Amino acid sequence: MSDRAPSGQQWTLKAHDQELVVVQAGGGIREYRSGGRPLLHGYPVDAKADAGRGQHLMPWPNRIRDGKYTYAGKEQQLALSEPARSNASHGLTRWATWHLVEQSDDRVVVGYSLLPQQGWDGMLELTVTYSIGEDGLTVTPAATNAGRAAVPFGYGAHPYLTAGEDTVDQLILELPAGTVIDVDDRLIPTGTAPVPAELDFSTARPIADTQLDHAYTDLRAEDGHWRITVRTDEHATTLWADADAFGYAQAFTGDSLPDGNARRTGVAVEPMTCPANAFNTGEGLIELQPGQTWSASWGVTGE
Repeated sequence: MSDRAPSGQQWTLKAHDQELVVVQAGGGIREYRSGGRPLLHGYPVDAKADAGRGQHLMPWPNRIRDGKYTYAGKEQQLALSEPARSNASHGLTRWATWHLVEQSDDRVVVGYSLLPQQGWDGMLELTVTYSIGEDGLTVTPAATNAGRAAVPFGYGAHPYLTAGEDTVDQLILELPAGTVIDVDDRLIPTGTAPVPAELDFSTARPIADTQLDHAYTDLRAEDGHWRITVRTDEHATTLWADADAFGYAQAFTGDSLPDGNARRTGVAVEPMTCPANAFNTGEGLIELQPGQTWSASWGVTGE
């Protein structure tokens, strides 16, 4: 019987009283702790990632309606990876087999070559750099267009923040944003609106019974970063992101998670460069020219 983990090879960093486990499957995060406390709600070594947990979403985050888009005059049809809603969801790399590029005591770099396939003609060289410092974890994805033509591109990440709660109803959330994206029953954007009172966490307040699966924009930034925090009386965990690069953040309280996990496994706080369906609307979409590289950083801190 094989003792190989379902998420493949495990690359571990231990520095500054922190521990990070990065996995071969999707190049994502399986576990991140500081002072022995989980800051991200990960998954066991004998399981695969569920609900996008710890994954990177490239070359688009969120959803593409019907998996269809047109780029450079060519109609494309992606596989419908969210069949219940007839969407192509969360990109093409989160289940791919990534490889180790380099590793030191406090830094690991993983990489993947995204090649042409159904609904996608681009060639991207992708890396994610993880580094641990005294101030926490920094994650820096990068994408280089290795092909001969421009390609559409977006990035998102799917970490679940935790502050030691048993359920998300015990958490206080601070999410300073001015606008929320309205969606239809397939979670495809239909427009934007000022954040309504029931979804407004600009001033920190209890999540209580609020159900969140919403994308926010017009995020308030300080020092070039926006920050979203979950806290209990004892602990707080914050996700920060480069405000110029990440114009959107999705918050998800896990209400639809199966197997008794609903509202029990952290709050997904997802930095995104574009909202859902950007391959069709162009909103926030990055067009990578041949040889061009996009890169930006986000990270996690705890207290």
